[in-house]
Amino acid sequence: MACVLLSNFGASITEVAKDALVAEYGQKHNINGLQSYALMASAAGGILGNLIGGYFLMKTPPRTMFLCFAVLLSIQLANSLRTSEESLGLLELSDNDLMQSSVTESTTKKLSDLLMAIHEESIYRPLTWILASIAMVPSLSASVFCYQTQCLHLDPSVIGMSRVIGQLMLLSTTVLYNRHLRKVPIRSLACAVQVLYAGSLLLDLVLVKQINVKLGIPNEMFALCFSGLGEIVAQFKILPFSVLFASLCPPGCEGSLTSFLASILCLSSIVSGILGVGLASLVGIISGDYSRLPVGITVQFIAALVPLIWIHHLPMSQGIAEKERKKGMSRRTRRNRRVGRVVLGSVCVYRRERESGIQG
Repeated sequence: MACVLLSNFGASITEVAKDALVAEYGQKHNINGLQSYALMASAAGGILGNLIGGYFLMKTPPRTMFLCFAVLLSIQLANSLRTSEESLGLLELSDNDLMQSSVTESTTKKLSDLLMAIHEESIYRPLTWILASIAMVPSLSASVFCYQTQCLHLDPSVIGMSRVIGQLMLLSTTVLYNRHLRKVPIRSLACAVQVLYAGSLLLDLVLVKQINVKLGIPNEMFALCFSGLGEIVAQFKILPFSVLFASLCPPGCEGSLTSFLASILCLSSIVSGILGVGLASLVGIISGDYSRLPVGITVQFIAALVPLIWIHHLPMSQGIAEKERKKGMSRRTRRNRRVGRVVLGSVCVYRRERESGIQG
């Protein structure tokens, strides 16, 4: 457990750094939707990694597979140490800048910029929606996995290959988004994806009720094609919001906002898992007795449809969100200028009164 915690901790740091670099590079060079290419690369790596991992799992002991994993990470570490920030098209801080600003001052400034950014209505509304849409859906993936292995006796290779097919679906949908769906208004796209996510949860109900067997589809084939589809849709749902936040993020706040986004997404996943455990205990889903699993899946389906009630909090399009952010910033600028004129006007009146008093 300690090794898993340490590896996930390191992976989280690299994920946040990757998201921040992609957002900063895309905003600096005016490349909209660069996150879709990053997700394509991640999906392609997931396909290759699952295939190689499955092969090594069948041919070699686990210790050899972990050794190969450590070698790949060492190669990545060596490559990262040799790569300079200038080669990534980013500005490198000078030694004077590093000496003038301490860690505390830099952290305080970044925190202040982050709070100012998330107070923008165009940012905190979609941020709240994506957080609630993930957190309020109880996760029963562990219960479904146990049902597949304990009751249906599915071979682990089938479940592993279903992950490969899921990554292929993620890669395909990301390409589709980059080619065509980027022009779709984000409110309409989020609504359609959320409905698709809710419908994908019902596929587990089909497997539990053995409806697929009645239709002549074996459990292995059904699990191979549709197992974990809900997780893939949930991953794809984050992509339009990542593109939106990257375009709305104020300059210099890319790393802070993407880190905050990754943090709340992890928090929402944790809340979803806790709710899943509570739901399983409440309805009576225990090891060896999955008769109440359909009830839990039905609750999942209903909970996934609830965020559609406040879908109006999302902007109609990315362009409208950018206009709202600029409008809010211009309002604050005008207010600050208006306050400045009032103060300066008062000072001028005071000076004229004083001068007239002295002359009198």
